[in-house]
Amino acid sequence: MVGKISKVLVANRGEIAVRVLQGAARLGYDTVAVYSDADASARHVRVADEAVRIGPPPVGESYLDIDAIIGAAKATGADAIHPGYGFLAENADFARAVEKAGLVFVGPSPEAIDLMGNKRAAKARMEDAGVPCIPGYRSAEGSEEDAATLAAKAEEIGLPVMIKAAAGGGGRGMRLVENAKDLEEGIKSARSEAKTAFGNDEIILEKAVTGARHVEIQVMADSHGNVIHLGERDCSIQRRHQKIVEESPCPVADEALRAAMGDAAVKAAAAINYRGAGTVEFLLDADHNFYFLEMNTRLQVEHPVTELVTGVDLVEWQLRVANGERLTLTQDDITLTGSAIEVRLCAESPADNFLPQTGPILAWRVPAGEGVRVDHGVVSGGEVSPYYDSMQAKVIAHGPDRETARRRLLQALDECIFFGMPSNRDFLRVTVAHEAFASGEFDTGFVPTYYPDPAAALPTADSRHHCLAAALFFHGDAEALRRDAYIDQELVAWQSANPTPTPVVLRVGQAGDKIRLLVHAEGGNRYRVQLEEGDDRAEHMLEVVPDGEYGLRFACDGQGGQARCVREGDTLWLDAYGATTSYADVTLAAAETRGEAGGSGQITANSDGKIIEVRVKEGEAVEKGQTILVLEAMKMEFQVASDVDGTVESVNVAAGDQVAGRQLLVAITPAEEE
Repeated sequence: MVGKISKVLVANRGEIAVRVLQGAARLGYDTVAVYSDADASARHVRVADEAVRIGPPPVGESYLDIDAIIGAAKATGADAIHPGYGFLAENADFARAVEKAGLVFVGPSPEAIDLMGNKRAAKARMEDAGVPCIPGYRSAEGSEEDAATLAAKAEEIGLPVMIKAAAGGGGRGMRLVENAKDLEEGIKSARSEAKTAFGNDEIILEKAVTGARHVEIQVMADSHGNVIHLGERDCSIQRRHQKIVEESPCPVADEALRAAMGDAAVKAAAAINYRGAGTVEFLLDADHNFYFLEMNTRLQVEHPVTELVTGVDLVEWQLRVANGERLTLTQDDITLTGSAIEVRLCAESPADNFLPQTGPILAWRVPAGEGVRVDHGVVSGGEVSPYYDSMQAKVIAHGPDRETARRRLLQALDECIFFGMPSNRDFLRVTVAHEAFASGEFDTGFVPTYYPDPAAALPTADSRHHCLAAALFFHGDAEALRRDAYIDQELVAWQSANPTPTPVVLRVGQAGDKIRLLVHAEGGNRYRVQLEEGDDRAEHMLEVVPDGEYGLRFACDGQGGQARCVREGDTLWLDAYGATTSYADVTLAAAETRGEAGGSGQITANSDGKIIEVRVKEGEAVEKGQTILVLEAMKMEFQVASDVDGTVESVNVAAGDQVAGRQLLVAITPAEEE
């Protein structure tokens, strides 16, 4: 029956909730958001017509609480639920519960979700449908083989192998193993992460296809048997098996390859009587052979690039199909115009192996420009919590050709402001600017090949950057005195005797080195700043002129430039000379504690998170680099290692504990040097 929907509840948060809520509103539907206590002031709550609290921050008590979400729909009169992606989007039990409650689930049938949600069953069905699959091993349904048995199977397949969670994707529960000695640990680790992320620790093994590209096909199907594809997306640039750059079309795809992959994707969807938007993912090897990876039975994070090159609104068609409508689009109607590239802006530290970051959002500015689109759920003054995914926004650029789209994206990233914690914005800039990306000749090994040490690839703050920061601290204090104490700026730091510089001590980064500087006020907005670095000195003449919100024009040694900055108390975030760095004014602060120094044996949490496993006990001897505990942050697991050889002095946490960033976890007494 067509016309079943009048009000749509979105069972998600962040940028995808905003995207779906806005899409539903454009079709004339009333909208409902749900939120946890951590998201009470979030953007998706503000966008919706109505919003319902569903519980405290942990996902199991809010966004994964099926009864609470259906209860919110009933209470507000919503007759349809859109799951977004993540959380319950590919949970067949949720889809069944929605339908049992007499509501419309905006997505495929529970049976299709069940089938494609388990990689073991999905591969079997795809093989039956004639879709090419990667050689591998899938245990029999319901069997529980131990790690040693699975390791033996992996060696039969031939190393390297990929270990994958059978019940999910997104890089979680996935490990590449190249050496036999690492198999059992890789299986154990993958299972643990899969259990945490999906509630199911079943895994499969696949032959690793090296030098491949990750290419996926967008499909759309209605409930009347019509299925079409909307071209491909290249998602090869990844970190920790999670995509960070996506584009359409694939730089190496021609019409023949597009047609072959599209035909396979349509067969895959038809084989399971699929309904709605879905994505069939393939690995494409150097010879353009492609192999089925998985099918995502939901809207993908990267769907905007497909929308921009096809002109098709995928959320609109999800809702139309859910409302019983037939597809009015045929395969012949789908053409790709130009090129679109998307990057995922994440609160994470590329310099620290992309560790997720949390904290207050001090400044956020959405870039604009021709062909630029930004999907986000960010609010200045909001906060990134440890409970959810690190992705905060997607910056997308479209152009008549790939190079135009790439340059527009670089300009948009230059204009994007996200201050308050480390982010991957600078890493995205250097990635999109890289000649290998510009050429289109890359594969899934792009990041480890070109950035084996991401920290070394990032632009770093130099003496000009440091001196500019010191000048800005001094300038800000002078402005505050002028404003609050009515002291003329020319009189700040004035002395009747020979002028004396003002000493400033800054800490670079959230836990970095301290630097000492001397600031000489030269009158007006001009400063001469000396940087002392051991026996080396640097001196720069600076003039600073604030230019609108977050903007700054400056001259350094007579050369003009532009920067972006925000100050909050004794902390300054500065984006200049291609590098984004935070500075803390610690001139009057006490010396930092022993626990903050590297190589001290004081093992602290680098992020808010949850302790999954503790592998040492008091009195135990440990070696530098040995894993001593496992920390889960933003749904990813991290091995925390000792930074010294020594003996465990104290263990201050246990499995299951929630910890805060920089909290002392384990104390190790360093071994005495012989």
